[in-house]
Formats: sequence, structure tokens, C-alpha cells
Amino acid sequence: MEEISGRACCIAGLGNPGERYTGTPHNVGFLVVDELAKRHSIAVTRREFSALTGSGRIGSRPVVLAKPQTFMNLSGNAIGPLLAYRNLTNRDLIVVYDELDLPLSAVRIKKNGSAAGHNGVKSIMGALKTDVFTRVRVGIHPNREIDAAEYVLAPWAREWRDEVEELVSYTADAVESILAEGAEKAMAKFNRRARGLQNEDE
Repeated sequence: MEEISGRACCIAGLGNPGERYTGTPHNVGFLVVDELAKRHSIAVTRREFSALTGSGRIGSRPVVLAKPQTFMNLSGNAIGPLLAYRNLTNRDLIVVYDELDLPLSAVRIKKNGSAAGHNGVKSIMGALKTDVFTRVRVGIHPNREIDAAEYVLAPWAREWRDEVEELVSYTADAVESILAEGAEKAMAKFNRRARGLQNEDE
């Protein structure tokens, strides 16, 4: 059954708090939440259960935008209590996060599955005791040889600024599509940008 309804939805962008991590690939989830907040005049300034949150509407859907402040690997410590307090379930959750296995500019929507090594997603799965929640994976790999640990926590190179801005906007469009039409239709529209994918399980 598709998840289009009048229920509220929590959109959580993953990242690390603090100026040190601003503008890094690992914080692309924060950037997408910021873009949605800007588009829909939602102030993400309230502190709730180790997250910065803001409430508003995107189209006809009431939404809670959230940016966990627990650091990436403990994202579930913020998301689990927030959903419970807001009377929301895993089916009302959209998580937006960076994916080093996808090329920069790719977006991949999934409704369940493994964490694929992403510690933030693994933490959320542990807190919710399920792998069933919508994920929007944002490709950040620059298609050249990199030191992964160093790359994800260093600021984006100036040469990628325009591409990153376009990627954040495109991902925000994908989230809006999920809210308006459901994940299945959004997948058909937006997963086609995910270049290099060989099958549904990647």
C-alpha cells in the first residue's frame, strides 16, 4: 500500500553538527533539509530530543523537518524519540543522507533494505527496530580516486559548488515528489538520475 495520506511526515536529513562539518559531503542531508525549509518557510530552530526541528506544510502534507544533533553514528538516538513524541511511525519517516557508493549527482530512493554500511542509517534501524522507512540516498562520489574517510569530512571542493547546489535542489524535488505522489512514483521519476546502478539492491 502506498504511503500517501494526510498524516504528518518526518523528513530527517543526516549529518554532523557544528561549524567544522558545515559544507562537507557527509552533511548533504542537512543541506537538503535546509533547502526544503527555505522553499516552504519552515524555521528549523526548535530543539527536540537531540534534534533541531521545524514544523510546517509541504503541499498538503504536515511535515516535521529534522536535523539530528547527535553526530551521524548516533542518529537513531534523535529520530526514535522524536517520532514517538510526535505520534509518528517508521512509515511516516523519510531519511535523506549521503551515499559514497553512488556518483555525485545520483539520487536513489528506497523504501526498505539494509544500511549498506551507512552508520547513520544503521543507528536509525536499531532505534526503530525495522528497516522499513523511506530513504533518499544522495550520491557524493566524485568519480576519482579519493581517501573516503578524509573526503566525506572535508569541505566540498570549489569546482563542485554548482553541481552540489543542483544536486541539493534535485533531491529536494524528489522529497516533494514522495510527499505528493508516494515513493513508488518518485522512484520512477528520480532514480533514473542514479547512474552506474546495476540492480535494485545496490
